[in-house]
Amino acid sequence: MGLFEIIAILLSLSALFSFINYRFIKLPNSIGLMLIGLVFSLILIFSSRFISGAHEWAMELLDSIDFDETLLHGMLSFLLFAGALHININDLRQQYKVIISLATFGVMVSTFIVGTLSWWVFSFMGIKISYLYCLLFGALISPTDPIAVLGILKTVGVPKTLETKIAGESLFNDGVGVVVFLVLMGIATGGHETGAADIGLLFLQEAVGGAVFGLITGFFTYWILKQVDNYQVEVLITLGLVTGGYALAEALHLSAPIAIVVAGLLIGNHGRSLAMSARTREHLDTFWELTDEILNAVLFVMIGLEVIVLSYTGHKMMAGLVAIPIVLLARFVSVSSLVQVLKHFRTFSPHVTIILTWGGLRGGISVALALTLPSGPERDIILAITYTVVVFSILVQGLTIGPLLNKLGVGWAELENS
Repeated sequence: MGLFEIIAILLSLSALFSFINYRFIKLPNSIGLMLIGLVFSLILIFSSRFISGAHEWAMELLDSIDFDETLLHGMLSFLLFAGALHININDLRQQYKVIISLATFGVMVSTFIVGTLSWWVFSFMGIKISYLYCLLFGALISPTDPIAVLGILKTVGVPKTLETKIAGESLFNDGVGVVVFLVLMGIATGGHETGAADIGLLFLQEAVGGAVFGLITGFFTYWILKQVDNYQVEVLITLGLVTGGYALAEALHLSAPIAIVVAGLLIGNHGRSLAMSARTREHLDTFWELTDEILNAVLFVMIGLEVIVLSYTGHKMMAGLVAIPIVLLARFVSVSSLVQVLKHFRTFSPHVTIILTWGGLRGGISVALALTLPSGPERDIILAITYTVVVFSILVQGLTIGPLLNKLGVGWAELENS
């Protein structure tokens, strides 16, 4: 199947599902699209008994897409930049201790808890999966997904300071999570040395190097934007930053997601206020908002369709259902422990731990990382479990975060100040 045909099918399905959701279901767009995509996939699977070739056509489409390549090395750069573009850096600076702690230690603590508990529980259930692969599952499922989080936050009334915590963490912790995942993958495959010095060097190279690279490319783009007063050219310059910067960061073995987030924050704040006219800001915001909405729609349709290629069994489904409370417990423990430590330096609302736990959504990045695992029975099990957790996270947590915030409405003043 050719590239144009794939794009045509995905965009057509996204448009159709968006219409159905807007006209009849009326869920938040990201959630509605994934739900409709999931139902559509199940219909294709069951209709294969009556309609010859339906399931095979869907399998051919998804095999042609290559989910992990499309997301991690294509769509992610646009979605991260669009998300970072509208975050106020001053708000981010006020919350930096919480964000950095959650994005680093929070991810590592959660990875260990998920990996250890999963190994114990799966062994009890008779599922043969090594402790190292359970840790790999912990690494890919622990980071909150910026795409899912930002998509849902648009539809619920989150106080500004809390939104900054959740969005800021999600934008940075996927880069840290990928570093942890790569280290564990190297151990699992024997791909590189695994000493403490090597792990520290990899972290510095990927995470810190990515942030520095993002600052450099962001400032260079900012300097270019100051020389131009033409919104068509300036929008094109930001496109060059997103695509070229992401590709170059990957070629230099730096964290491309972190680089693009840092560059997006710089352009969205200093670039927006000091290097752009009001007309350019309007067109730039419109372009990136539309890009974000279209790619989000396509991504959540892809997540819904991905169930077609999974080899689900009752055992795998049960393992996925058991993994849901494990992941939530690990998130709760990692968040609450960090909040307890940081309470010595600042005040928190008593509801923050609950909201950060339930609002830490998982999404397509976790599925994409699971797809990069070496082929084998352990990969199939982890992929099925990951998909189950992601579907629960988006459908259940995503739909109930708004009602949860309303139920905790008595604490709005506290939340605003936390």
